Amino acid sequence: MARDPAGARNAEEAVISELVERLRSRDWRLTAQRRVVAEVLAGEHVHLSAEAVYDRARRILPEISLATVYNTLNELVAMGEVLEISTGEGPKRYDPNTTVAHHHLYCVGCGGLRDVSPEGLDTLSLSADERHGFELVGVDIVFRGRCPQCQAPATAGAHAVTSESGSA
Repeated sequence: MARDPAGARNAEEAVISELVERLRSRDWRLTAQRRVVAEVLAGEHVHLSAEAVYDRARRILPEISLATVYNTLNELVAMGEVLEISTGEGPKRYDPNTTVAHHHLYCVGCGGLRDVSPEGLDTLSLSADERHGFELVGVDIVFRGRCPQCQAPATAGAHAVTSESGSA
């Protein structure tokens, strides 16, 4: 099945526009640097490290600094516009998918990270004893496994998903 590059480009532009509009609606000052960071984060299954955001942002705006990328990501996380994901291995990743409830599937072989919407989580709960007095504010689940490429004996370890690509 052939891909429609124009359709993919239009979908990505819609995501960029949606994120930029959400940021504008919050009266967030959208400097050139902040806009580039937001644009780099656009797309499906995007889970980039700060360094990968920086690398991609520099291709668009060479004068952007790593400190600006970190500051912008921290602000976006604090605003709830980007999720900060920790898999327990490697750097934190940043997920712009905040409008649809989801969890993550992590490949322990290559580091690929995908958004997933598992069944049955709507009934997941903790008893009062297991909450230890906590007020629950959310649930973050990371499923771990091996992607198809990492399962294949002939290619085991031959492919690598870096924090730049962010998905398998």
